Amino acid sequence: MLQPKLEVPAELRDLTEKAIEQTEQAFRMFFDAANKSIAAVPGPTATISKQALSFTEQNMKAAFEHARKLVQATDLQQAMQIQSEFLRSQFTNAGEHMRQMTGGMMSGDMSGGKK
Repeated sequence: MLQPKLEVPAELRDLTEKAIEQTEQAFRMFFDAANKSIAAVPGPTATISKQALSFTEQNMKAAFEHARKLVQATDLQQAMQIQSEFLRSQFTNAGEHMRQMTGGMMSGDMSGGKK
């Protein structure tokens, strides 16, 4: 069975890639500002906040990378494969993040396991 091609004009792909890049840059600026704000308030709460912000930043980077790959998909099967890989990766990462957060809290190690 032939997979239908995704007929997306090059101009639209370029526009989408530029929008992704601009949005990613805005998020980078947000994360820089948030990290500076957290660093100004030391303590256990700041450590947990840093870790949560780091996980969020990792998730956003993964989402931007996913969007870039999806924009380049040439057929529906490839798009579905990209989506499936992204969801599997995010599920695995979410589990790891939860283990790190709960492990650090349960052991009293508020540094999130980083030494």
